[in-house]
Amino acid sequence: MGEVNLYGRIFIRGDIRAITGLHIGGSQAAMSIGSVDNPIIRDPLSGKPYIPGSSLRGKMRSLWEKATGADANRKIGRDVWIHTCKSREAYENCPVCATYGVPGETGADKRPVASAPTRLIVRDLFLSKESGEELNAARTDLPYAEVKWEAAIDRVTSAATPRQIERVPAGALFSGFEMVFSVYEEADLPRFLQVIEAMQLLEDDYLGGSGSRGSGKIAFQNVQISVRATRSGDGYGREVNGCPASGRVSALLDKRDEIGNWLKENISFSNNHD
Repeated sequence: MGEVNLYGRIFIRGDIRAITGLHIGGSQAAMSIGSVDNPIIRDPLSGKPYIPGSSLRGKMRSLWEKATGADANRKIGRDVWIHTCKSREAYENCPVCATYGVPGETGADKRPVASAPTRLIVRDLFLSKESGEELNAARTDLPYAEVKWEAAIDRVTSAATPRQIERVPAGALFSGFEMVFSVYEEADLPRFLQVIEAMQLLEDDYLGGSGSRGSGKIAFQNVQISVRATRSGDGYGREVNGCPASGRVSALLDKRDEIGNWLKENISFSNNHD
């Protein structure tokens, strides 16, 4: 990418509501809590469930790869494939890699691609205080979680094999999510708007496991967009609010052109401070 100039950062903040039960798998060591077959991931200090930023970001990347027809050409785990650009030329026109990054261990011949900066950072987010209190009062099957029983049916014998899946109950609120999008060039502004599209794709799909069996429908709520610009006369520390749209993802998409113009007004690509 050559010289790297950071012109600003765009922040997306808000909450995530579990519309149906949410299962994001955790370590099998967690089975000691309730001996369920498929435990959820929990904060080791509080014991409360949380949504890892890697799960949120990874699903958004996967859906965006499918939406843009990107080739899943790199294996990163058991039965897990992602798209990775193989050349600088491909990277320059890629709708995925500039935003979501490429693996660092791509070899010396791929170093120019691997060294390009990733735009999107997604933080972990945690169960809200109110939802934690509600789930405690509800006396769920396990702390802050329910146990859903399912059965795998043999197509020949019709024999049922029961299994347990631990889920965060529907209605739980995870508060204070934050995505940070770094702006290194003017082409990053339309890339940012594509992140909002990926959020809508996720709402229409599912997060975590067992999505085809009803789990994982989520909704982004109370979404707010703000900006810090490095070329601002007030310096990088000043955060600019006043985005033309907020609330639901659909409301942001309805005003994507206005958001794009607002970003252009607040992020300068001049190399000199005003």
